[in-house]
Amino acid sequence: MTTLNASPLLRRALLADGLMGIASGSLLILLNGWYANLLALPGDLLLAAGLTLLPLGLFLMWLGSQETVSRRLVWVVLAINAMWAIDSLVLLFSGWISPNLLGQVFVIGQAALVLLFLELELIGLKRSEPVLA
Repeated sequence: MTTLNASPLLRRALLADGLMGIASGSLLILLNGWYANLLALPGDLLLAAGLTLLPLGLFLMWLGSQETVSRRLVWVVLAINAMWAIDSLVLLFSGWISPNLLGQVFVIGQAALVLLFLELELIGLKRSEPVLA
């Protein structure tokens, strides 16, 4: 396992990703019914997403606060973000859900934001250097 001196970009991207996860997860849990009605998305789906985002966001905040990070853990984060974006789009275009236009914009927008965090974290990973023993 390679330990890295996390680049400032990697740390900031992880912190921002975590903060967004905590904020959006909290809103999806606290305002679940309102979002479900507004977006025409299943409330159970939004609640599950919110409950997933809270611990993930806390983990990302913790990881982003570390000066040294495991390269493997960062790749796990990148994989989770990629899977989240892909699953969001598959869910939308598969016909399993039928959101209204605002719901479609919401799903596509959050997938795009996740991909932006993925890109920033990947660039930040490339700028990070191994810890020399």
